[in-house]
Amino acid sequence: MARNQRRTDAVVVIGLGRFGESVALELMEQHIDVLGIDGDIRLVDALSGRLTQVVCADSTNEEALRQLSVHEFDRAVIAIGSNIESSILTTSVVLGFGVPHVWAKAISHAHARILDQIGAHHVVRPEHDMGKRVAHLVGGRMLEYIEFEDGFAMAKTNPPNRLLGHPLGRTGVRSEHGVTVVAIKRPGQDFTYATAETVIEPGDTIIVSGATTEVEKFSELT
Repeated sequence: MARNQRRTDAVVVIGLGRFGESVALELMEQHIDVLGIDGDIRLVDALSGRLTQVVCADSTNEEALRQLSVHEFDRAVIAIGSNIESSILTTSVVLGFGVPHVWAKAISHAHARILDQIGAHHVVRPEHDMGKRVAHLVGGRMLEYIEFEDGFAMAKTNPPNRLLGHPLGRTGVRSEHGVTVVAIKRPGQDFTYATAETVIEPGDTIIVSGATTEVEKFSELT
């Protein structure tokens, strides 16, 4: 089926445990139709009436998924975590349908590596990723922290004293620390984009971006 014939208005979520349920319900909150699939009738019954459609089926069975029109979807989330074999087989089936955007949950580094090797477009490790984020927030001065692929990160943090009172373009923050100040927030105001002329004042909050290691180092400056 051609890409432009796929269902771009809906998402199929396979695996309705805590992670899958959370994803599916959040998508519904965003007014996106969701087809939920799980092999456990208890999980299916628990979400009956809360998703656009929820079905009990064996997600490793290609014909079962085809009958549910999974091959027509543009986006799929494979949220199976506890059964690694089922996760890998289901992901393989969905990828075989040519679904353009497939997110797959992994519960370990090895699991993530296999999902990546078979072609999953996005591999997520919810517990691992959240653990890293919380550790960064607890262990340093960061107020928020997001790490992306390829060693890139963004953080909301309090500015170090050396940046206060000077236009950003004259602080050498990028050349000396390898990070870019993306935005600034004054108390009681919204975030605004930072420029070379922006002067950071005491009490401001900033968002910085750059290589993960550089962002981490910068957030520790006082």
